[in-house]
Amino acid sequence: MPDKASPVLESCACPLGCPPSDRELFSSHDRLHNLPGEFTLRQCMICGLIRTDPRPEPSSMGMYYPDDYGPYLSSRIVKPVSDKSLVGRTKDALFRALFQFNCKVLPDVEPGKMLEVGCASGGFLAQMLEAGWQVKGIEFSEKAADSARASGFDVVTGSVESVGEFEQTFDLIVGWMVIEHLHDPVGALRKLASWTRDGGHLAISVPNAASFDFVLFKGAGYALQLPNHLYHFTPKTITALLERSGWRTEKIFHHRVLNNVLGSVGHKLEDWSAPTWLIRPFMEYPRSGGRWALAFYPLAWLLAAFGQTGRMTVWARKAQD
Repeated sequence: MPDKASPVLESCACPLGCPPSDRELFSSHDRLHNLPGEFTLRQCMICGLIRTDPRPEPSSMGMYYPDDYGPYLSSRIVKPVSDKSLVGRTKDALFRALFQFNCKVLPDVEPGKMLEVGCASGGFLAQMLEAGWQVKGIEFSEKAADSARASGFDVVTGSVESVGEFEQTFDLIVGWMVIEHLHDPVGALRKLASWTRDGGHLAISVPNAASFDFVLFKGAGYALQLPNHLYHFTPKTITALLERSGWRTEKIFHHRVLNNVLGSVGHKLEDWSAPTWLIRPFMEYPRSGGRWALAFYPLAWLLAAFGQTGRMTVWARKAQD
């Protein structure tokens, strides 16, 4: 486990360059690993973007990403589709036809060169390689990057801000629940645009701070994940951020899952000192919803139609000069 010394904090201005005009929303703490620190959310009164301020400076962030950090474990490579039987592949195809969760939905483009930012242990790289893509990755965690490299993938260790230039441009860049973790999202997205061919695509997912669970649960919200999440976007503010960074937003998909809602209920039960047997199902659901995700699908579909499921996938294209 990381050292539990207090992190070094820094203050930050609105990344969209707005004059200082903020309001304080609420404060909370690290609920993933119970590490020290109390963190406040502030909203820019001009553009509406919500940020964690003060926040750990980059040199202190590593303590909040231990080796058992959830995405590192959940992205481990599983059995490839090509190794499954015909019956297994048919069941997978039928499942995809019936249930579109919108979590990692991609633009309809021919396979080419893809970069995944925050590729963790390489699970999505493996899927895209099997689909005919040439893949590369960037990963902050050395251990997770080593796991991906052990499976044969070309992965650079570091943050977007620290990685040097690539010798090629990409047709598609993806980042699943990554942008909200970045200290300089405008600079990072501009850098991604410089790595993308003219007309190339970007697909990212972020939590949605415009959903009802953000307002209802406040500091107990599952999607907060403080201080790992440095920014908290709405469809309006992620669109503004992308436009400032050299991208043109094309479409926003709201995820048809209830992970944030049920996880937030679990956090609230913890705050109320409810018994462990009652808390556990809510806290385990976001990581292993399984068949319950199918049972909740009709409700999730309805809430997603109104933009209220708490997570969204955004498609953008590199803007022309």
